[in-house]
Parts: sequence; structure tokens; C-alpha cells
Amino acid sequence: MRQSLLNTAQNKASLRGIAKELRLELINSGQIDKISKQIVQNILNSDIFKRAKNVMLFYPLKGEINLLKLLECGDKNFYFPRCSGDELLVCPHCNDYKKNKYSIPEPLSEPLNTLDVLDIILTPALCVDKHLYRLGYGAGYYDRFFKNEKIRALKIIPISENFLCEKIPADEYDIPCDMAVFENRIMIRE
Repeated sequence: MRQSLLNTAQNKASLRGIAKELRLELINSGQIDKISKQIVQNILNSDIFKRAKNVMLFYPLKGEINLLKLLECGDKNFYFPRCSGDELLVCPHCNDYKKNKYSIPEPLSEPLNTLDVLDIILTPALCVDKHLYRLGYGAGYYDRFFKNEKIRALKIIPISENFLCEKIPADEYDIPCDMAVFENRIMIRE
């Protein structure tokens, strides 16, 4: 992979383009399933996950880390995001899902009234930097969501280390996460 290209990007748009190309290489090489399994195992082995009761996941887009295996943990309550206008609602995992305008399955269950019950928010990203700023798709849903003062959960990015770069151009709207879980290690924000 051409990971060093991530460090040459001058802005978020070019960084997104490079990350999507690198992700396509991972998909085409068939590595994404293996990487997802390694990351899921690292999450399962972490004390943070073992102690957690309420965990927010995300449905993976093509090439994102697939965390759905975590749903087999019977001692946890799982939640998924649902887009509503410009905000994310947190809804309990259920049997009924419907694809949103981005073709992402969303639960049709009633959203939580309060977010302070969440222990972990597993957060998607195209890439992450060494300060745990993440680059998403540009719609800003998670950054707006993270501004909610009731969120006490750890924000964790499950991502291949192939998408770790030196620095993502961050602005005042960007909120760093607390941890990144890679294939072979966990990185905690200092």
C-alpha cells in the first residue's frame, strides 16, 4: 500500500481521495476481512470493552472495519446511529433496519432520550492521525454528535494502521477521539 501518500495531502479533500484509493487497494487485495477480525479480537480482549455495558457500533460501508461480530456478546446492549436531518440519533439494535440516503442500514427502533448511558462509541473513519483526529466523509455528523455534553463515552476508532497519518488538517469543528484500535495495537490519546 502507498500509506506514505496520506502524509502528502494538503487538505481534507485530497486526504479523503487518497484514503479512498488506499481502501480500494485493501478491498481488492482481500485483506479487509482479516484486518476486521484482528481489530474485533483486540476490542474483545480490551478491559474497556469487557467492562462496557452500552456500546454504539456502526454498520460498515464497503472497506470499513466490520464490527458486527461484536453483536454476539450477549452481556452488552448495542446501539447504532440513525441520521435525522443534520444530527445522529442513537437507537437500540433491533430486527428492523432501513437504508438511509447514504445506503447505510439504520435501526427503526426508538432513539435514546439520553446519551449518558453509552460507555463506548465505536466511530468510523477514513483515516486517523497521531493525535486521534479522524477524517470522515465530510458531512460532520460525528463531530456535531460529539459536541453533546451528555456524552461521557469513550470515542474509539477501529481502523487499519494503514490509515494512520502524521496530521489531519483539523479545524475548530473537529473533535479528537480517545483511542484507536489497530490490527496489532491500541493507541490512546495523551
